[in-house]
Amino acid sequence: MKLWATIKKDARILIRDKVGITLMFGMPIILVIVVTGIQNNTFALLSKNKVPLLICNRDTGQSSRQFIQAVDKIGMFNVVPVPNNQDEKQFRAEIRAKDALLGIIIPAGFSTQVVTKAKNVAGKALNSFGLEGDTVKQGPAIDEAVNLYYNPIIQPSFKLSIEGALSSALQMVESRQVLKTLYFSINEKPLPDSAENEMLNNRLSINEVPLSLDGNTKEPNASQHNVPAWTIFAMFFVVLSLGGSVVREKLNGSFTRLKTLPTNYYIALLSKQLTYLVVTLVQAAVIFAIGVWVFPLLGLPVLNIPSDLTALLVVTLVCGWCAVSYAICVGTFAQTQEQANGFGAVSIVILSVIGGLMVPAFAMPDSFKTVMKISPLHWCMQAYSGLFVEGGKLKDVLINIIPLLVITAVIQLITFVGLKRKNLI
Repeated sequence: MKLWATIKKDARILIRDKVGITLMFGMPIILVIVVTGIQNNTFALLSKNKVPLLICNRDTGQSSRQFIQAVDKIGMFNVVPVPNNQDEKQFRAEIRAKDALLGIIIPAGFSTQVVTKAKNVAGKALNSFGLEGDTVKQGPAIDEAVNLYYNPIIQPSFKLSIEGALSSALQMVESRQVLKTLYFSINEKPLPDSAENEMLNNRLSINEVPLSLDGNTKEPNASQHNVPAWTIFAMFFVVLSLGGSVVREKLNGSFTRLKTLPTNYYIALLSKQLTYLVVTLVQAAVIFAIGVWVFPLLGLPVLNIPSDLTALLVVTLVCGWCAVSYAICVGTFAQTQEQANGFGAVSIVILSVIGGLMVPAFAMPDSFKTVMKISPLHWCMQAYSGLFVEGGKLKDVLINIIPLLVITAVIQLITFVGLKRKNLI
């Protein structure tokens, strides 16, 4: 009865805290929608949408046409031809006018340079085989270089993938010309198209399989990371309401009055933990529901709920308990409500950054990867990722749940020591 009465008291206090409720529910809902939308557009740009590529072809030979065809077949570029009489200044202006990210100028001597290089390579190959072959003096390669113009906003990793794709297309053109030259030098007749296609296309294929714990090859989307991440962020942001509540009770003498009553503060602590644990469960349910039902209406990828619902409930309970324990700990050591709110908000943002919620763990420097493991939000994120992204079961995420339970126990111990030293219990 004492516990139930205390829970009802804490629930009434929570309901009166309109600002706290708004921060605990409204802010994470807005964040998850906005961040997922932005990240989904970025993923679409990198994986689905074709990148506009302007090509100014000043060459009239066959190799330049083959190069353009090879670039178009890659599938990641939307090739847009522009007049070949533009100078570099006009071409730069054309790229900016069409909001393109990339542009290529193929020089006038491109085909001649490819043929010259192919004859030189073929001649050296024939000579090494003991056959007679001609070597041709190459022209200046710098004057015949293919110039790639790119928008500086392109990230280095994306630019490297673009350069790799264009280099593959260029290598295909050069290899084709070398094969033709070798075949003609040996047989004194042109290389048949069927033989050419067989030689160039006879390559081993690469089978791409996403690494998942349940063998599911369904590709994860932006929602699978952002929804759990901002759910964790919302859980830990109960520090603004719960931490402030603990401070208020210290300042208004509730701790002292409890000592005069036939009860103890352990019941009050248990009440706060149970009350706000329910709040964290409601937060998770609301944000997950938005990912499942609201995201498709906004044109965002739907959140795929893990098949192991028991594991999802256990992970959510452990994450929520850790968040509630942290909030009580902050309230125990804070002297004023402003201190609790300020330190609580800033610390959660810092812990979320080093924990991998805002920046993926693999993108962090090595020096941060050690610090990352002390953040409870890191273990929360790893546990949710094991369920949402990798499709794991409860046994697969225990390796993340156990450190989270240890951190929670340490936080509870620190809170107990703090209350004892302040003579509050």
